[in-house]
Amino acid sequence: MATNLQNAINLYERGIRDGEVQEVLDNYMGSTYTQHSTGVRDGKEGFAEFFADFFRRNPKRDIRVVRSFSDGDYVFLHVYQNLNDGAAQWVTTDAFRSDGDGRIVEHWDVIEEYHEPLPDAPDQVLGQFEVRDPHKTQQNKAIVRRFLVDSMQNHEHGAVGRYVADDLVQHDPVIGQGRAAWADYLRDHDVTYDFVFKVLGSGDHVAAYSQVLIDGTAYALFDLFRLEDGFIVEHWDNKEVVPPRAELANSGKF
Repeated sequence: MATNLQNAINLYERGIRDGEVQEVLDNYMGSTYTQHSTGVRDGKEGFAEFFADFFRRNPKRDIRVVRSFSDGDYVFLHVYQNLNDGAAQWVTTDAFRSDGDGRIVEHWDVIEEYHEPLPDAPDQVLGQFEVRDPHKTQQNKAIVRRFLVDSMQNHEHGAVGRYVADDLVQHDPVIGQGRAAWADYLRDHDVTYDFVFKVLGSGDHVAAYSQVLIDGTAYALFDLFRLEDGFIVEHWDNKEVVPPRAELANSGKF
C-alpha cells in the first residue's frame, strides 16, 4: 500500500475513530496542514481543536473506510460513520494531498447524512471494493473528464448515453436505477457543474470533486464512478452546500 494512502487511512482510523490525535499529528501529517473542511480551522492546531470537541460529543464511534485509493500525491477515501449507536450516521468523501514523504498536508471533504437503503436498493456507501484494470487508470480518468464536460457542463443532448451504461447501478438514494433515471434527474433538477476541481483515479474507479449548481444552490460534490469497457457502470455521490464566505473557518471548500 502506498505510504500516503496508509497515512490517510491511519488519520481516520487511529485519529478520528480511536482518538489518537497526537499520533496523527506526529506521524501521519506533514509539517503543515491546509484544511478545507467546513467548520475546521486551518492547520494542525485546528485539527486537534475540532476533534477534541468531536470526541466529547461522540464517545461511541464506528468509523469504516469502505473505499480508498491513491493517485500520485493524492488519496481518495469513501467513509461510513456511525456515531453514538446510530444517533447520527454520515457518509464522508475525502481527498488528501501528501508531501514528498507521503505525509498528509492538505484535506478536502464532503459530509452528507447516511440513509438506510430501501429493500433491494444499493447502499449509499457500504459494500465491497476492489480496484481492477490498473492499466486503464488514465483512460478511465479521461472518459470521466469528457463525461463531466459534455453532460454536466455543456448539457449535450445524448451525451449521457455515450458515457453511461443503460443498466447503471446508482447509489444516490434519490435518483433511481439505470441511465434513464439519472438523465431525468439531471434535467429535472437543473444540474450544472460550475467547475471540476480535481479528478483522481485508480484502475476502474474514478473520483471527481466539483462545485455543482442544483436548482440554483451551490454544492461541493464528490462523484465516484466505476467503469467497465469504457462506460460508467456504477455511481456514488456525496454533496454538501457550499457555506457563505463569512461562515468559513478556513480558505474554503476548494
